[in-house]
Amino acid sequence: MSRIGKKPVELPKGVTAEIKGQTIEVKGPKGARSFTATDDVDLVLEEGSVAVKPRGSSKRARQQWGMTRSMVENLTVGVSTGFKKELEIQGVGYRANMQGKDLKLALGYSHDVIFEVPEGVTVSAPKQTEIVVEGMDQQLVGQVAANIREWRKPEPYKGKGIRYKGEFVFRKEGKKK
Repeated sequence: MSRIGKKPVELPKGVTAEIKGQTIEVKGPKGARSFTATDDVDLVLEEGSVAVKPRGSSKRARQQWGMTRSMVENLTVGVSTGFKKELEIQGVGYRANMQGKDLKLALGYSHDVIFEVPEGVTVSAPKQTEIVVEGMDQQLVGQVAANIREWRKPEPYKGKGIRYKGEFVFRKEGKKK
C-alpha cells in the first residue's frame, strides 16, 4: 500500500478541480494547470478533495499511484500559493539585477551574463546578492533556479558563487606552507 497514494488531496478555498478521463485540470487564483495520469490509476473527485486509486496491484500501478497523487498535490499548491526558490550570491563584485525581463549577473567573468527568464516564471532581485524565482510549476521553478546556479556554483575554498538560501557548502582547507 502506498502511504502517499492513500491520502486524498484536499482542495483549498478558491481552487476547483475538473476530471475528464485521465486528465485533471485544477484552477485557482494564480491560474490553471493540468496533468494527464497514466492508465494505471483512477482519478476520483470527492467532496472538496481528489482521490487517486490504483487499477490493480501490479508494480507499475503501485508506482504510478503515489506519483500521480504527488503530481495532483503539486498542481493544487501551484495554483493556490505557488512555488518559490531563493538564491544567494557570495563573492566580491558578484551581483544580480533585473534588466527589463532579463536577469543581469556580474559573476567575475570578463562580461556580464544575461539570463533570459522563461515564460511561466517570475525572477526578481530584491537585493544585489539575492535572487527569487517564483511560479506555478514546481519543476520549472527548480530548473530555472538550477540554471541560474549553474553559472557559478559555490566553490569549496572561499565559498564564492551562487547557492540556494540555507545551503551548506562544504569548505576545504587551502594549501599549507
